[in-house]
Amino acid sequence: MIKREIEKKIREKLGKGKTIILFGARQVGKTTLLQEIFDKDAPHDEILWLNGDNDSTKDFFSVSSPEAYKSLLLPYKTVIIDEAQRIPDIGLKLKILQDNYGDKIQFVATGSSSFDLANKISEPLTGRKWTFWLPAFSLKELVDNNGLVDEKANLENRLVFGSYPAVVTNPESAHDIITELASDSLYRDVLSLGEIIKTDKLRLILKALAMQIGSQVSMNELAGLVGIDRKTVDKYISLLEQSFIIFRLPSFSRNLRNELKFSQKVYFYDIGIRNAIINDFRPIELRPDAGAVFENYIIAELKKKYYNDNIYFWRNTEQQEIDFVLERDGKIDVYEVKYNEKKNPKLPNTFEQAYHPASFKTINRENYLEIV
Repeated sequence: MIKREIEKKIREKLGKGKTIILFGARQVGKTTLLQEIFDKDAPHDEILWLNGDNDSTKDFFSVSSPEAYKSLLLPYKTVIIDEAQRIPDIGLKLKILQDNYGDKIQFVATGSSSFDLANKISEPLTGRKWTFWLPAFSLKELVDNNGLVDEKANLENRLVFGSYPAVVTNPESAHDIITELASDSLYRDVLSLGEIIKTDKLRLILKALAMQIGSQVSMNELAGLVGIDRKTVDKYISLLEQSFIIFRLPSFSRNLRNELKFSQKVYFYDIGIRNAIINDFRPIELRPDAGAVFENYIIAELKKKYYNDNIYFWRNTEQQEIDFVLERDGKIDVYEVKYNEKKNPKLPNTFEQAYHPASFKTINRENYLEIV
């Protein structure tokens, strides 16, 4: 079994008197991770698993009295609620449970929508929770499991089919698995957030974004292409972000007059999902978008690594550009991503003189394992 990086961090928080919240898209391994943490070390009769998709679970949480939960919960030391965002007022219910039984029971809630679950728990559980994000397998997790040499040999598969656990562990069925994920689970989660009436427009937006990875995205152009207003496009993209399908990189700008201040790029958390959306599974060497695919793959890996830090791209009106700007601990690190290892870009003088970055690195298919 491939070890997840956040397992140790979660274990360190167990028994500390707070609810654990685990975010992540469907099929990234949230339940598997929790089974590894809890089922392995504790008797089954000490753990209660509930699923927010089930009516019986919703009925259980339909009451708000602490006494009503007592007889069912107290035999257990751990209570895990999958897809907790499906339960009405789950934040208030978890607050009641945490306040009354948190000293005896470890409560855990998972959700496949950051916005929906966060909205329902943030205020009620202020000071009562630890929050974690689980993406698909990270490059570090795969290297730790497979070794540098074997993982490098898998680069083409990763660039075509991505890094979802089921894809990685069943490479012979990768095409069918990622196609199913991109058609069923993908839309199910986004649609469950509500406010989407025209599903055909959502699919058009996703395809348009998939064709534009690595390029600046214009909301006005997308609106014209899809045939809906800009405000609706922005709302749909926000819902796709909240379901961990895509993420935006804003432009980095501080004080230069010629910097692009309001531009943004959009990338997919998993490049396999992107390829499935446009139904292109050709070998990477045969594809005209190889550079953009590699860029998305690398920036998604850096996003996993630096999820809580400020991440940008940079461009000015003279068309000078930097792929990835990382700002953390008062320092700026700069990365350029090139599929062709023979390309050796230079840091634009304008950026260097203005910001004095701590480091500048070019990431290519020869050195990506060592850097990322």
